Amino acid sequence: MTTTQQSRTPADLAFDVEAVRAQFPILARTVGEHPLRYLDSANTSQKPQQVIDAITEHYARHNANVARAMHLLGAEATEAYEGGRSKVADFVGATRPEEVVFTKNASEALNLAAHTLGAGLGEGDEVVVSVAEHHSNIVPWQFLCERTGATLRWFDITEEGRLDLEAAVRDGLVNERTKIVSIAWVSNVLGTVHPVAEVAAMAHAVGAVMVVDGCQGVPQLPTRVADLGADLLAFTGHKMVGPTGIGVLWGRYDLLASLPPFLGGGEMIEIVRMTGSTFAPPPARFEAGTPPIAQGAGLGAAVDWLTGLGMEKVAAHEQAITAYALEGLQTIRGLRVLGPTEAVDRGGAISFTVPDVHPHDMSQLLDSQGIAVRGGHHCARPLHERLGVQSSTRASFYLYTTEAEVDALVEGVARTITFFGGTP
Repeated sequence: MTTTQQSRTPADLAFDVEAVRAQFPILARTVGEHPLRYLDSANTSQKPQQVIDAITEHYARHNANVARAMHLLGAEATEAYEGGRSKVADFVGATRPEEVVFTKNASEALNLAAHTLGAGLGEGDEVVVSVAEHHSNIVPWQFLCERTGATLRWFDITEEGRLDLEAAVRDGLVNERTKIVSIAWVSNVLGTVHPVAEVAAMAHAVGAVMVVDGCQGVPQLPTRVADLGADLLAFTGHKMVGPTGIGVLWGRYDLLASLPPFLGGGEMIEIVRMTGSTFAPPPARFEAGTPPIAQGAGLGAAVDWLTGLGMEKVAAHEQAITAYALEGLQTIRGLRVLGPTEAVDRGGAISFTVPDVHPHDMSQLLDSQGIAVRGGHHCARPLHERLGVQSSTRASFYLYTTEAEVDALVEGVARTITFFGGTP
């Protein structure tokens, strides 16, 4: 929580959630005879009309390729795409728009980071992640280590579901052999807000590069890359009321300029000859081929919408609704919350298990009541193994979630337990 948030009262940070919901057309639909209660925003967020209109407007009036076309539509498309880049740069506190690289999603952004940062790695070098990572922040680093001979190591977690920094320091996890540290800002399973700035200080003290997976953090929390201590930050548009098909890799410009290209093709080049090529400066160096143009315009509209609402208010609502949900869910006998059981320093995802009800059964029965949650290991199988469970049910909240929806969730979980012969 930032100093600004701490100095303001809950009333200052409140917004009219019903007025917000009215801007999301999908939230008015029903599932059978039930109203839709969408509690799967950690998976993907819903989109306000402003974002939908921006994408429609682009295709209806401004559709053309960027950079290449020397006509009015090409200029308009380029302006919309690069305007989206500038808005994203301001949103995360970048020093210049050229620090923002557009990808197709955050997984591609993390693969880009792993591929390019790993160009100089070899045997004896180490990459550090955590056991609590999404697969997208594990597998690219495994690929890198297999390719280069470097060693992958990881932070463990405490029983509460927080990074075990004490054990990491005791064991010398981050040391002179460490070249890259990559940690999620907010866990997509546990909801834990990890102390990435503290981890970044550990990384920088030994000359390592700090990569942050911001997929869950950037949509929920006010973001300033300097405060995070990040050298690279990956996140995605579809989790922050923006479109699918576009992700972001922010990086310090001097670092980006030192990295080799990731993919080859149009626009990432400077001069091409049959005997070899030279490459454009960032961000074009990392955006080969036709980019996600309409998605860039849509993401710019999403940033405008979030900025208008206020990210401090989003964070305050997220914390309040998560606290309310934690209180309600913990009244159910036998229900186990994975991760912190208090809303302090916590994001809006709550994963839980209940005896004798498989998460897939739980999610299907909740869906029959109009309640959309996720069941499985949420692309975090190593974390579930560390917690001693095969899978879990996850409810995840966002700026449009209401207490009534949480009440429906709690009642639905209890009803499902009863259906399977249990006593909630």
